[in-house]
Amino acid sequence: MPPVHTGAPVIPGASTSSSPAPQPLSPGRPGYRRMSLALFAAGLATFALLYSTQALLPAISSGFGVTAGQASWTVSAATGALALFVLPLSALSERFGRTRMMTCSMVIAVGVGLLVPFAPNVEWLVALRAVQGAAIAGIPASAMAYLAEEVRPKALVGAIGLFVAGNSIGGMSGRLVTGWAAQLWGWRAGLMAVALMSLACAVAFLVLLPRARFFRPASLNPRAVGRTVAGHLRDPLLLRLYGIGALFMTVFGAVYTVIGYRLVDEPFSLGQGVIGSIFLIYLVGTVSSAAAGKLVARAGRRGALYLAVTTTALGLLLSLSDSLPVIVLGLVLITAGFFAGHAVASAAVSRTAKTGRAQASALYQSAYYLGSSAGGTLGALAYHGAGWAATVGIALLAVLGVVSITLYGSHAARAQRRVPASALGAR
Repeated sequence: MPPVHTGAPVIPGASTSSSPAPQPLSPGRPGYRRMSLALFAAGLATFALLYSTQALLPAISSGFGVTAGQASWTVSAATGALALFVLPLSALSERFGRTRMMTCSMVIAVGVGLLVPFAPNVEWLVALRAVQGAAIAGIPASAMAYLAEEVRPKALVGAIGLFVAGNSIGGMSGRLVTGWAAQLWGWRAGLMAVALMSLACAVAFLVLLPRARFFRPASLNPRAVGRTVAGHLRDPLLLRLYGIGALFMTVFGAVYTVIGYRLVDEPFSLGQGVIGSIFLIYLVGTVSSAAAGKLVARAGRRGALYLAVTTTALGLLLSLSDSLPVIVLGLVLITAGFFAGHAVASAAVSRTAKTGRAQASALYQSAYYLGSSAGGTLGALAYHGAGWAATVGIALLAVLGVVSITLYGSHAARAQRRVPASALGAR
């Protein structure tokens, strides 16, 4: 089926020779700022909603009388549902458009968010959060594909970095708002506050986002989608990037799911509002993700990843301290390393996939959020069984996995460069 152009309509009989061809968005061009602000708002709402219960886990445990492991499912159910639904929703975005998919997902996710505070028990809360995660699934992969299609390639890493920066501010502000609202009026009020904040972001997104000019709809052919997905899964570089995203998010999910429990316990005994304020550290992630493009330009993709994992590992080791300032410094390093690594890996996926970009991004998002679910659940179980050191141990194993994958990628790249030389020598 030939692709159909969905740009500006052509009026029959009108001359198009004088109409300039549309140009990809880039810094300084019309529409780039609106696009950046719109996707920044989308990223903010996505992370604020997706992790809205994370800072409230100790209060939810107390309110429903459940363990840390049981309460952690209010986070893991949302991220797990996102991981399961991101691929089929990305396929729908190939047919119906990136902007339409993001809009529908945003409206449903915010609508469910307004219902979440009224959950009568933890089972209902987990179920609603799963529905919310499934709705959110339409945003990340569609956003990455939209950027890959609409933004000039040289500006792509920076544009994705701004979207990821919106994620970091969303995660920070959502936890900050829920923490203080919970301390003043209870955890249900905290969830309502973040839902209203996300509603405002959704309105901004709808008003600001420029229409897609380079999207070409494809038919909804399950076999074709299956072939595209299989092709991506046979690509060694994409597989390595998916593994890196999953392992980075395992670290992040474990640390930030459990840190509230650690800080509410002795010897810290911090209040819910103060614990929520700890997530101001996400601002560091805003800076590191937005700077990822410059880092790749200077050190290369693998060099940037090595720097990210080293920073993350150092932060994990510092977090073992019983000194609150040292723990905060550790969280700063973990956050900076995670967001830099995520921005580098996700941008590499968009640049590597020449076709089926939405499916390529969806597979990355599936791996990424499965890592979040695994990290949150395993981290909480480890903390419940053996304390913070066990949670850090799981995170360090994930960091070691990132290092192993990156080293293997470096070895594979060197071997590939030697092949042409050896082939010529054989002649």
